[in-house]
Amino acid sequence: MKKGLLSLILAVATAAVTFTGCGAKESSENVFKVGMEAGYAPFNWTQLDDSNGAVKIDGSAEYAGGYDVEIAKKIADSLGKKLVIVKTEWDGLGPALTSGKIDAIIAGMSPTAERKETLDFTDIYYKSDLVMLVKKGGAYENSNTLKDFSGAKITAQLNTFHYSVIDQIPSVNKQTAMDNFPAMRVALESGVIDGYVTERPEALSAQMANEKFKMVEFKDGFTTSEEDTAIAVGVAKGSELKDKINEILKGISQEDRLKIMDEAIKNQPAAQ
Repeated sequence: MKKGLLSLILAVATAAVTFTGCGAKESSENVFKVGMEAGYAPFNWTQLDDSNGAVKIDGSAEYAGGYDVEIAKKIADSLGKKLVIVKTEWDGLGPALTSGKIDAIIAGMSPTAERKETLDFTDIYYKSDLVMLVKKGGAYENSNTLKDFSGAKITAQLNTFHYSVIDQIPSVNKQTAMDNFPAMRVALESGVIDGYVTERPEALSAQMANEKFKMVEFKDGFTTSEEDTAIAVGVAKGSELKDKINEILKGISQEDRLKIMDEAIKNQPAAQ
C-alpha cells in the first residue's frame, strides 16, 4: 500500500512539473521581446512612467517610449503577442538577438551590409538624412557644407556608420566615438566637442530638449548609401518573423509613420 501511495505521489508531482513547464512555454511563446537601447530619442528613450503609451522595461521600474516603441506595439498587436521591451546597450543588441534573448531589434538600426552578415532585416520602416548637431551661437551654427567643419572636433556614436562618414569632412579633428547620445549631448554642451553626426529626428529632438543646441542641415552633405540612412527591424537569420513583420509594416501608411514620429518628437522627455 505504501508503494502504491508513493507511486501516486510521484505521478501527481510529475504531472505538476509537466503542466508548469507547458505553462511556461506557452507564456514564452506569447510574448514579443524587442531589444533597444532606450536612449536614442525620438526613436526610443527611457522615462519614469507609462505616459504617452510608454511600455515597462523588462526587469526595471522604468518605461520605454518613442517611435520604435510605437512601431513595436503595432507589430506585437498584429502578431497577437504581448510586447516586452528589453533595454540593451547598442553593442549588445546583435548578440542578444543571435543568442535568443530577444526576438527582434527595433532600435533605429540601419540594415548595413556588415550587419546583414549576421542578422536578417525587414523592409524599411523609416528613412532619414544625416545632419550635424552643434551649439547654438557657436562657430558652426551657420555651417551648411562639410568644408565648413574643417578643423572642428566631431564625433558620433560608437559602431555606427555615422562615425565612419566623419572622414568625409576635410581636415576634420575626428574625436573618439562615444557610447550613446546622452553622453554626446553632454560633451557638446560642455565644449568637449564641436558637433556630432546624427539623424534628423534625433537632432530635432535634441534641439527641442535643449535651446543651446542647433541642427545643421547640409546643402553639400555626406555621401551615403540608401541602406545607411534607412531603418529596419533586425531579426535572427532565417527567422520566419521577417516575412510576418513585413506584412505588418505594409499596413502602416507613410502618413501614419510621419504622424508617429511627430508625436514622438513632441512627447520626448526634456532630459533626453
